[in-house]
Amino acid sequence: MRWVMLFLVVAGVGGGLWWLSRPTPVEVLLHTVARGHVRATVSNTRVGTVEACWRAKMSPSMPGIVAVLPVREGDQVAAGQILMEIWNDDLKAELRQVEADIRAAERRADEACVTAAGALRESKRLQGLAKQRLVSEEALDNAQTRADSTGAMCEAARATIATITARSGVVEQQIERSRLRAPFAGVVAEINAKLGEFLTPSPTGIPTLPAIDLIDMSCLYVSAPIDEVDAPAIRPGMPACVSLDAFADKRCGAVVRRVAPYVLEREKQARTVEVEVELKGPEDLAGLLPGYSADIEILVDERPNVLRIPSEAILNGTEVLVYHPDRKRLEKRAIESGVSNWEFTEVLKGLEEGQQIVTSIGRKGVTDGAFAVPDDGIDDTD
Repeated sequence: MRWVMLFLVVAGVGGGLWWLSRPTPVEVLLHTVARGHVRATVSNTRVGTVEACWRAKMSPSMPGIVAVLPVREGDQVAAGQILMEIWNDDLKAELRQVEADIRAAERRADEACVTAAGALRESKRLQGLAKQRLVSEEALDNAQTRADSTGAMCEAARATIATITARSGVVEQQIERSRLRAPFAGVVAEINAKLGEFLTPSPTGIPTLPAIDLIDMSCLYVSAPIDEVDAPAIRPGMPACVSLDAFADKRCGAVVRRVAPYVLEREKQARTVEVEVELKGPEDLAGLLPGYSADIEILVDERPNVLRIPSEAILNGTEVLVYHPDRKRLEKRAIESGVSNWEFTEVLKGLEEGQQIVTSIGRKGVTDGAFAVPDDGIDDTD
């Protein structure tokens, strides 16, 4: 009996010492490895801008007074429609004079050609009589000379018509230069001219406000800088999403339309490639205006129904801490990863579905072999 009591005392003391010396467990957040969708995306480094595929900032190519201004800001115009016209009454009068000269030249040409036709007939008649020796050789020569002369006068009259017609084309082009026509269908965004105001073309190398700013609102895209490290993975035609400060929802009907073939060196430590993403559907275009700030997210790869883990759980790019609930211990495990983004990473080797890994890897004491317990039983499995 005495031995039993001694054994119990020793066992109690030993158990107490073990309890007092046991390691304090570290609380960890856990994630259960499961299957899901992983998308690899690339985003811009600095804010992008919504641009119009077609935008024309136009001014007349000749100086003059604004005589016609049939449009207002916000008007929808058709391709070829006159937007502005500089005073050109002098040119129109000159064109009317040229057209009158053409009509007069046509009458003179008609007269000359009729005379030439008569002289030719007379020459042929005398040739027939000459064969019968009924007219002199001199009369035949005179008739032939007159036919040739009047024929040349007819051709000269026709050439005069062509010359005057060409001059009319020059005047018509001068009149057309005094007009601004819409090169495409669009919306008049801005007008920097008034009726009766004198406009002067911009001097070479000195930019001035355009007389009319025309925008095609049916085609919009976002131009944004992408880090040079991410740019090689981007190709035209890749799907993309656009986020705008002015709207709450993402617009994911966009596609990459252009990747610049050069690198911008605006900042030596942050070199970028300009990428353009075009918004396609009417829902994506709704409410957009050129000039809005925007961010782009380009989908470069995706993997459906793959084993995935939170990217924040990865140590040194190739390791995770696996939690063993039976031993309450953490074990460092090497993994092979695939497609990844800021949220999830595809796991190719090293883990199995249903295993638990630590996501709170930055906590003190969270290391390989540590004694651990779940943080209040919280499991952050998605």
